Amino acid sequence: MDVLPEEAWDGLVRFRREAEWPEGCKVQIVGGLVAVAPPPESAHNDTVDELQRLLYAVIPRDWGAYQALELTVPGGQGLFVPDLAVAPKARQAEDAPRLVVEVTSRCGARHDRVDKLRGYAALGVPLYLLLAPWHSGKPTATLYGEPEDGSYRVLEMVKYGDELRLPAPFDVTVDTSLFPVG
Repeated sequence: MDVLPEEAWDGLVRFRREAEWPEGCKVQIVGGLVAVAPPPESAHNDTVDELQRLLYAVIPRDWGAYQALELTVPGGQGLFVPDLAVAPKARQAEDAPRLVVEVTSRCGARHDRVDKLRGYAALGVPLYLLLAPWHSGKPTATLYGEPEDGSYRVLEMVKYGDELRLPAPFDVTVDTSLFPVG
């Protein structure tokens, strides 16, 4: 992921904040570009809802599960709005969430697998769950962890229909058969 010069970064951030975008769209800075995604489809929303319900049962009351949390990667590497981020409610802007979840779409899969993977690791997000209902016709869930030097280690990868275990501080099993495919 390229680091943008400060002036270029500031211009992108200003453009993102000041332009008028269609209601419900997600506007991020990914790969040095302002990326505008349409509102998610119902299958995407249902997946995020299932995860959010599961996580609220195991996270402390002073944590939240957010669908509109802006995360800025240092050095102009990106401004992301993950599909779901779990973080303490009183977190400081520089504090990384404990878990970030992205549900890939056909057009955004590369960003989720490359740019955001590196960006979340650079932020020090301990766990990154990538759900890929479109992955080569074989939907998968991949849990990344142990961020170091801007990269992650794959902790577990399962096909949809199998269970995936989120480690501490969550200590919960995710039943991927609940996630819609396609």
